[in-house]
Amino acid sequence: MTLLPDRFDNMARVIHAAPIGICVTDAEGRFEMVNPAYCEFYGYREEELLGRPFTMVVPEANRAALQALHERFIAGEDDEDDEELAQEWEVHGKDGELRNILARAARIADADGAVKKVTFVVDITTRKEMEQRLEFLARHDELTGLLNRRAGLALLEEEIARSQRYATPLCVATCDLDHFKRVNDRHGHAAGDAVLREAASRMRSTLRQHDHLVRMGGEEFMVVLPGISRREGWRAMERLRLQLAATPLEQPPLTLTLSAGVTEFSAGESADALMERADQALYRAKREGRTRVLEAELPAMGKAT
Repeated sequence: MTLLPDRFDNMARVIHAAPIGICVTDAEGRFEMVNPAYCEFYGYREEELLGRPFTMVVPEANRAALQALHERFIAGEDDEDDEELAQEWEVHGKDGELRNILARAARIADADGAVKKVTFVVDITTRKEMEQRLEFLARHDELTGLLNRRAGLALLEEEIARSQRYATPLCVATCDLDHFKRVNDRHGHAAGDAVLREAASRMRSTLRQHDHLVRMGGEEFMVVLPGISRREGWRAMERLRLQLAATPLEQPPLTLTLSAGVTEFSAGESADALMERADQALYRAKREGRTRVLEAELPAMGKAT
């Protein structure tokens, strides 16, 4: 523990001039000192903070936990070095906007020997937003917000394992937007991107909540339909096809049509084989004129239709 009998005033001057947010709280967790950087970060005036509990700047759901942590820290129960490990917390300013901080604290004692906690606060909101964005993009397609190919194939493996474990049906469909190249050629890639976003939104809203829609690349999508048979999967994809075509787009002015191949998982089948059968049905749908949903043939040892 740091003792500051005669140098407490010097410490106060250093805290006041520091470029990062610093506060001092008493054993009960009330603000005793806040520097200008701390006030600026949270949007409060100094007089609005002094004497108030420090938990006023954290979401209400976390206040009890933060207060308990503070009390353990003041009592010296956390470690032997009188310092709290750096921790990340979600906080909010006077405006209510949520932010992220990295906080590090140390125990000190004033001239009378009263134990205090001094906390150093660094704003890491932008860093956390970037981390969350990168984490999202690792699994999702940036344009549509759907699962990307890599995450979608991993999810398919999980659904296959679940289907085999519980002996429940599983359908998979591959589909793409008909003549999508014409959209890019006639209206430009920006319009093509808008069409893909709108198509993804309409498809997602038509599927069940626990179905999975994956953008495999370009205008191609995969749909994973747990718990239903091949025939039910065909009906689901047919509803999706009809819904997509029901309302023409205004910009660019066109009607979206879709071709799809759908199949049902057969026990012991690999994800690659399952996808290959769905793809073959999709290719047949294209050869036969597009704007249709076709069922794939089951493996020779599979279940009958």
